[in-house]
Amino acid sequence: MSLGDDTGQTRTRMPERDGDPYGGSRRGGRSSSRSLVTVVGVVVILIAAIAFANRGGGDSAADDGGGGGGDAPKASSTAASGKKPVDGKAAGIPSGFAHDKQGAESAAANYAVVLGSDGMFNSTRRHEIVQTLADPGSVGKLQSGFDADYSADFLSAVGLDKDGAAPSGSTFVSRTLPAGTKVTAFSDSGATVEVWCNGLFGLAGDKSTTPVTNSWFTVTMKLNWSGDDWKVLETSQKTGPTPVAGDNPVTGADEISKAVQEFGGFTYAR
Repeated sequence: MSLGDDTGQTRTRMPERDGDPYGGSRRGGRSSSRSLVTVVGVVVILIAAIAFANRGGGDSAADDGGGGGGDAPKASSTAASGKKPVDGKAAGIPSGFAHDKQGAESAAANYAVVLGSDGMFNSTRRHEIVQTLADPGSVGKLQSGFDADYSADFLSAVGLDKDGAAPSGSTFVSRTLPAGTKVTAFSDSGATVEVWCNGLFGLAGDKSTTPVTNSWFTVTMKLNWSGDDWKVLETSQKTGPTPVAGDNPVTGADEISKAVQEFGGFTYAR
């Protein structure tokens, strides 16, 4: 699922399939010895990480991720801040973000989540989302772009009815999961934030021709400080960075449907 080009319009990539109903996501198995080595390696890494996290003391240079010199980033530039998420909500969407870089990052991550959600496939909810997130001067442009993208023909192509509902016996999945954020420009009046995301999209069902697949992409969101919150001016997107796919076996449609229904989505903060 993609959030849009520089006009704020939404694009959806369909899975590529060569006779595989799961979009070619199955991977050949590796030898048991190699799998065992991989598991052992992961366990060792986790043990080392836990030991490092629990160690006491340390000088300030070590705490900041220093010691490497050069252009190595400090830990504070990539680690979670530890501050609590915002308490406010508007139309069910987190709001009232801080007027600083962290607030802009948190806003962009939360907005990426809702703009990549299944709510965008229903016209009433989509209009509510855009009215809530968009800068007043960009509402019309963003709304017309999204409405054009989520046409009846498009909804039909992905297996949904005109209201964005899945057919009986199927579960529609559209989730955007931020993995990290980065501010590339900031001032008191505006910010540009990149949000690195993993996305899930498709129909989980025995008869689905668009099974749930995942993708990695980076959303660039331009924000404006309007009133007392960050608002969206425009969004754009590029593919990746994409990690190597794991060796997990593909899960059946019933289990995917159950997971989507039982596991709620997250909101995010830095």
